[in-house]
Amino acid sequence: MIPKVAGWKKDSVSELTEIFSSDGVVAVIDVSGVPAKNMIDMRNTLRERMSITMAKKSLMRIAWNEAGRSPDEIEILLDGADQPCVVHSDSMNAFEIFGELEKTRQGRAAKAGETFPDDVTIPAGPTEFGPGPIVGEFNAVGIPAKIDKGKVAIQKATTFSKGDEISADLGIMLSKLGVNPIEIGLILTGAIEEGHIFSSSDLDLDTDGLRNDILSATSGAFNLACNVRWFSSTTLPTLLSKASSESLSVAMEAGIINEKTATAILSSARTRALSLAGQLDSSALDEELLAAIGAASQSAEVAVSEATESEESEDDSSNEDEEEEEEAEFGGLGDLFG
Repeated sequence: MIPKVAGWKKDSVSELTEIFSSDGVVAVIDVSGVPAKNMIDMRNTLRERMSITMAKKSLMRIAWNEAGRSPDEIEILLDGADQPCVVHSDSMNAFEIFGELEKTRQGRAAKAGETFPDDVTIPAGPTEFGPGPIVGEFNAVGIPAKIDKGKVAIQKATTFSKGDEISADLGIMLSKLGVNPIEIGLILTGAIEEGHIFSSSDLDLDTDGLRNDILSATSGAFNLACNVRWFSSTTLPTLLSKASSESLSVAMEAGIINEKTATAILSSARTRALSLAGQLDSSALDEELLAAIGAASQSAEVAVSEATESEESEDDSSNEDEEEEEEAEFGGLGDLFG
């Protein structure tokens, strides 16, 4: 007799087969320990970017085979998932999916019998609780407490080590302190994209650090290429600009006059001529040259005057500060002697 298969199982396999046969990224996540309310909130948050389908491992394996995929692949994806769900997205890559799923990680209150996943330290200091039986409750679970200035205060920092079992009372007291040591979330165990399988460690990248490394390497490569004069579509504008600037400087030093150097060379020549004329007797100069020398001299005097005034202003400010300090000192002596 052929056993009858429940209708919901057939529907589940059909839905999973369609997902596994479609384009995009397929991933498996572990949702063990996530309360139903948190699960609903997480799914609603991610609904527009990816689908999350809950199913048993056995049904996932059947659907995977019906989709014509390798049985080894689904076993790799399911490894480490105690309560698996299938994630699918055709708008995000595996790295983006991992990043979004990591944002769902959050803490929850510990239950009796659970263990600390990491070291947890309760710092010393006052709490928000007033005097009452809670002092004894803290001490009973190994958190020394006393009344200090009308509030319950933790007497000294207390550390619970990774792997220590959490009792029901300790879980309650930690929750009262706002300490939720048990981490929950949609934990990705594996993903497959275009035939490539990624574990969670493969996808756990420091994207900001990677981006900065790439930018730094790009900048260093560009500078090196420019220094060795490696011509490419990227370096050509910079190299041509540098060559133009250097050739202009050589042309000016050599006194080569053209439409680009004429203005600078003539300006430099005029300045030198006025400097030389200023050393001659005024009787040897015509009125136009005397006026030009006078204008240049006046401009120089104004510049010197402004610089001097600036220095004097700084000196006056410094002297005023010193006088104020001396007056303060004399005032102190006057107070001493009446």
